[in-house]
Amino acid sequence: MKRIITITVTSLIAILLVYGGYSLLMSNKAQSEAKAKSVTVKPFAVSVTTVGSQELSSDLSLVGTIIASREVNIASETMGRVRSVNMELGQVKGVGNLLITIDDELKRTALQQAEISLEKAKKEHERMQMVQVENALPDQTLDNAKWAVQLAEAQVAAAQRQLRDARISAPISGTVTAKSVEVGSMVQAGQVLGTIVDLANLKLRINVPEKDVFSLKTGDPVAITTEVYPGVKIEGRIKAIIGKADEAHTYPVEITILNSRLHPLKAGMFGRVSFTSLPKRTSTVIPRAAVIGSVKNAQVYVVNGNTVRLREVVLGDEVGTNVEVLSGLKEGEQVVSTGQNNLRDSMQVEVVK
Repeated sequence: MKRIITITVTSLIAILLVYGGYSLLMSNKAQSEAKAKSVTVKPFAVSVTTVGSQELSSDLSLVGTIIASREVNIASETMGRVRSVNMELGQVKGVGNLLITIDDELKRTALQQAEISLEKAKKEHERMQMVQVENALPDQTLDNAKWAVQLAEAQVAAAQRQLRDARISAPISGTVTAKSVEVGSMVQAGQVLGTIVDLANLKLRINVPEKDVFSLKTGDPVAITTEVYPGVKIEGRIKAIIGKADEAHTYPVEITILNSRLHPLKAGMFGRVSFTSLPKRTSTVIPRAAVIGSVKNAQVYVVNGNTVRLREVVLGDEVGTNVEVLSGLKEGEQVVSTGQNNLRDSMQVEVVK
């Protein structure tokens, strides 16, 4: 009986201790909550910028390769042994200048034979005409004589052409950039013997993105710069805009350049094209410092009274310290430009100058 009474008293004491601790804990919690409610949260100080508009120039600058306006392979139209070569790499040749001669002895002989046959056919035709005056020959005989003259004339023309083919002249005015023949070489018909390019007029080809190509038109002026002539701007004009895009969704654009004697360009050089005729536009802009996140996932804090709201925006081109806003903001709204790194959505703020 004494043991049972002792256990009961001990259990009662433990229960009282637990209840007392719980009551103390709840009392401290209530006091802490009451203290927290009595503390006033101070708004975070930020600087803001009013969203405005600005006239922007549509700057577009691309790099392309300069090429010759015309490049022609010099090929032989006949076979034979080369007798003379009148061209060297880097030489400038005018159109019609003699470049290569091929042995033409057999071709001259063939021409002489054709001329003799023509003379014979003409005399035979004249004799037939005289006899025909007396109606002594049938019309068929006279027609055969006339056709013989025409055939002989065609043979003479063919022989003359074969003789001319032995003398290869420059098809265009330009600079010799390749030579693959020497005196004594045996060449075949169609064999390429060299290359001549026209460097007086040049072309520059670039690929323009689809978002910019519709702002261009044929005849627009452009400014071209190169690393060879720093600070020198060369004039050019858009000659052609290809209407079919490549796999990268860019459109080939061809620009013509009149080569300058003061600053001569060469085929294969790189040139940077700046389009100067693009129209200006008025766009919404904000300071670049007001943007948080990346350009593709840009966000800003918009001030609404004494709170801020986090908003997603779509950005365009950068203009100095500002950035173009394509969507997400309206002119006149205020965005946080300083202190936004410590903010959260719906947080209270205090605007300071």
